[in-house]
Amino acid sequence: MTDIEATTRTRSGRAARQAARSAQAAHPSAPAFIRREIPPYELLSEEGLASIEAHADRLLAEIGMEIRDDAEALQLFRDAGATVTDNLVRFDPGHVRALCATAPREFTQLARNPGNSVQIGGNNVVLVPAYGSPFVHDLEAGRRYATLADFENFVKLAYSTPYLHHSGGTVCEPTDIPVNKRHLDMVYAHLRYSDKAFMGSVTAPERAADSIQMARFVFGDDVVDNNCVILGNVNVNSPLVWDATMTGALKTYARANQAPVVVPFILGGAMGPVTNAGAIAQAHAETLVGVALGQLVRKGSPVIYGNFLSSMALRSGSPTFGMPEPALGSLVVGQLARRVGLPLRCSGAFTSSKLPDGQAMTESAVSFIAALQCGANFILHSAGWLEGALTMGYEKFVLDLDLCGAAHTYLKGISLDEDQFAMDAFAEVGPGKHFFGSQHTLRHYQTAFYEPPISDNNSFEQWRDAGSQSSEQRAAASWRQTLANYEAPPMDDAVDEQLRDFVARRKASMPDQWY
Repeated sequence: MTDIEATTRTRSGRAARQAARSAQAAHPSAPAFIRREIPPYELLSEEGLASIEAHADRLLAEIGMEIRDDAEALQLFRDAGATVTDNLVRFDPGHVRALCATAPREFTQLARNPGNSVQIGGNNVVLVPAYGSPFVHDLEAGRRYATLADFENFVKLAYSTPYLHHSGGTVCEPTDIPVNKRHLDMVYAHLRYSDKAFMGSVTAPERAADSIQMARFVFGDDVVDNNCVILGNVNVNSPLVWDATMTGALKTYARANQAPVVVPFILGGAMGPVTNAGAIAQAHAETLVGVALGQLVRKGSPVIYGNFLSSMALRSGSPTFGMPEPALGSLVVGQLARRVGLPLRCSGAFTSSKLPDGQAMTESAVSFIAALQCGANFILHSAGWLEGALTMGYEKFVLDLDLCGAAHTYLKGISLDEDQFAMDAFAEVGPGKHFFGSQHTLRHYQTAFYEPPISDNNSFEQWRDAGSQSSEQRAAASWRQTLANYEAPPMDDAVDEQLRDFVARRKASMPDQWY
């Protein structure tokens, strides 16, 4: 008997409720994003934050930022008053921060389904799948290279859950498609198999342009010119280098009034110092230069201040994820982003574990909760991350959704409405009796507590009689059932044909490249 058959035969009332919640995944009543009702954590004092900013200014004034092979970017900074010597750009203290001041504090990314548009910045939180893995893993087939079919599966899974608000970007690398053509299939999959907001390609400026053009077919030129409909995740080549691939993609998005997500990738001890203060100052400097470049290309264009701090096992040189030091760093980065008035992308469900096991979930919880506490607005890598981003896990994706679901309740905080004090229940029950059957409990029993879809809180006997399944086994049954039940959102046939024709023509215009 398969896991799915066992689950189906032993379905209880609780399991039926779980199925009902899954069926509601794409329902219009599912939240398009979370409205934060609890304050972010303020770790450093004003004096401490000023010190971080001062050291970031020193890095930009004394060391400088290298801009490689991008004459336009160098000229833009030169014209803006920076000191440019060959490829090295230096800024006076406070200059780069002033260049970022025209970026909006908050903006809307439109989705194909208007009910799924997301508000980025302010007190809003958008949860997004993991990004960039060349491998995938599931309990049955193990670890293997990702294919386009896997990519499409994860787009469908993200579409089918109410706990993710965004389709993401390169949710895994479809390695069966040539490198120079796979972006076309990925963007098409986001647009066809989901109607949530999405991210485009950044691996070359022309691929970024293709992504934006495909969005134009769906949204229309006027809408794209005046609204953000697509994001691009651009990475600094840390330490202190912006290369032409990333600046080219960043400029392409900004010029089209679309939002780059500007992200340093600092692995402490490799691409940055092992000490938190130095790594945070470096990250702040690198991010602000990217934001400033986008504003010089198109003043007022949307942008997201990104952060990716990580640590290392210094004895082996292996990266580590879900550790306390980067989690603390995220808290400080959140404060810095708020000081410059920019929406924040931060951490996610990180882990070094190769399997969706206890290590994976412990490390993911540490990293994910830090993102919630730091005030992040856009949490990339919220579901699916394994093996330090080398692998996208099917079961891990589903297990992370339990954590994402919990975030919806956690960020609501505590209501102090009169009904929440339950005075009528105290009057009904009196001293020494239980509240289980009170009218107040009956009014709230369906909504009072969050029920994680994959977690099991039945008795031992109930769990045993249902097959003694581990959380990984329950997750495996869940994602397979979700894909079996998946129905694509509607799309106008003419738009679909236009997209398919564009993909075919672009692919035919270039030879395959596999590296």
